[in-house]
Amino acid sequence: MIYSKEVELMCPVASGANHGPAPIPQEGQWTKAKEIKDINGLTHGIGWCAPQQGTCKLTLNVKDGIIEEALIETIGCSGMTHSAAMAAEILPGKTILEALNTDLVCDAINTAMRELFLQIVYGRSQTAFSEGGLPVGAGLEDLGKGLRSQIGTMYGTKAKGPRYLEMTEGYVTGIALDENDEIIGYQFVSLGKMTDFIKKGDDPNTAWEKAKGQYGRVADAARIIDPRCE
Repeated sequence: MIYSKEVELMCPVASGANHGPAPIPQEGQWTKAKEIKDINGLTHGIGWCAPQQGTCKLTLNVKDGIIEEALIETIGCSGMTHSAAMAAEILPGKTILEALNTDLVCDAINTAMRELFLQIVYGRSQTAFSEGGLPVGAGLEDLGKGLRSQIGTMYGTKAKGPRYLEMTEGYVTGIALDENDEIIGYQFVSLGKMTDFIKKGDDPNTAWEKAKGQYGRVADAARIIDPRCE
């Protein structure tokens, strides 16, 4: 250790107050975190790239400072999906400090990692008061049974009004309109279910019909339009 001349000439004075860090809530306990291995918790966060062209929702499950589970969901530019694929390989097994200082290629994913780091080291995790935390695999619960991201895609113009394109239920195939051309429901196809039906041996047309659904007063519609070309 190198000290300046001014410090060398100082006489020592005892420091009386030394109570350590304030405890943070972690998985049902209050922890005085002094090292990375003291950090535990499952949490979510979002990040964005510099031009704000896309965003990432990142979910991490940290045990003893190590990322045991990572869920990376992106929306925006096409390159983000490839970066997410790399991040799924890079993140698990790293400490949260290593992950913070690792280039995750996409700025949105890097920013999400930064935001999650801040949340989790301050004890602001989703499992702060859950005794024992959540098991590895809990991150998939956000995706539901079909293991697909929950996406809503809507578009609207002043001239032509709103268009529903994608709902949590699936790809919107038709918008139900009443006599005043107001939306009263929609038809959709669950692409996840359709794919599963095909994997189990159904032909595409049969799978398409089996994966159809609707919401709202579709039966009362004056007309149904295709939101992508009408």
